Amino acid sequence: MADPDRIQINVARIRAEFDELARIDSESFGEREMAERLKEKLAELGIQAKEDDTAEKIGGNAGNLFGTLKGGMSGTPILLSGHMDTVAPGIGKKPVFHEDGTITSDGTTVLGADDLTGVIAILEGIRAVQEAEIPHRDIEILFAAAEEPFTRGSSEFDFSQMKAKESYVLDVTGPVGTAILQAPTILSFEAAVKGRAAHAGFEPEKGIHAIQTAARAIAALRLGHVDEETTLNVGLISGGSVVNAVPELCTCRGEIRSYSHEKAMETLEDVRAVFETAVKEAGAELSFTHRLHVKAFHLEPDAPVAVHFAGACRTLGIEPKFGSTFGGSDGNTMMQHGIPCAVLSCGMYEVHSVREYAKVGDIVNGARLIAELITQGQEASIE
Repeated sequence: MADPDRIQINVARIRAEFDELARIDSESFGEREMAERLKEKLAELGIQAKEDDTAEKIGGNAGNLFGTLKGGMSGTPILLSGHMDTVAPGIGKKPVFHEDGTITSDGTTVLGADDLTGVIAILEGIRAVQEAEIPHRDIEILFAAAEEPFTRGSSEFDFSQMKAKESYVLDVTGPVGTAILQAPTILSFEAAVKGRAAHAGFEPEKGIHAIQTAARAIAALRLGHVDEETTLNVGLISGGSVVNAVPELCTCRGEIRSYSHEKAMETLEDVRAVFETAVKEAGAELSFTHRLHVKAFHLEPDAPVAVHFAGACRTLGIEPKFGSTFGGSDGNTMMQHGIPCAVLSCGMYEVHSVREYAKVGDIVNGARLIAELITQGQEASIE
């Protein structure tokens, strides 16, 4: 294990890098400029990152970036990951640095701390270790495209090229020191009800009211908490064309989340059955589709990836915490491909809003944590 006091994090460089990268427009499916700049930064670290063909598969303009860096320590590589995209409004971002170390946007856009705090911590942590000339583990880097729209980018990545059996995704709000070890299955569904149009004034009895049929189905659903680990929501409904016609079509869209993948799929079938019953009773037709976005995962605190994280935190004087989230991340994708993953907090706050902010001190701690993780031998994760 390296002496952490030998590793010096460059605070001025973190501030400058955040200012540079935050000004790059990189909303989901539009990460081209960010990808090119990160390729250059990785090359400066000795990592020749390759871009995959995900862009054409998801309708974006940039793919995932993947690269490896030999380190000199024995054992399988450690995988570090962050994502390149931001949510909207993210065009024309202007970071504002405050005297207390807080970074905000100018109030008209998001800041992009989600996920620049993670990306910059990875870059600076590796740089600092290289500058201290300390051996480190082999490193694999994945900077994913289009993470925000339910991990569209990493879902298309070819994980067979990875050798890592331990991964860390930096993409959770809050100060450095928390590892998420549980996340849910998230899936969306669409129920399209087709009835029969008729004039609402002259002959409404000849129609089959698609909106009313869908409404009966929704009213029969148990929305909100289905149980202590599962939620169901119908969030969008659209139908009809004019007020004087019995609407022929109505489309309902919703989502299901659960810490149990099996319960999520069971709930989906329950929803389908409720719509089928309502449609049958009305004499209408149903088209029901769904999309699985991320699959649930759960790790125990004694898993090697969690033990390694906890040991690195304590070396740095940070008390480690373990938690769960009801959101998804690229960590779900790692786990789905057999790579144990902890999703780490990295100092971003009030994300997905124009109130988003970050703290320079948190990014410094994130870089220190990355440096510690990559300089601890693999045996440290199983002691």
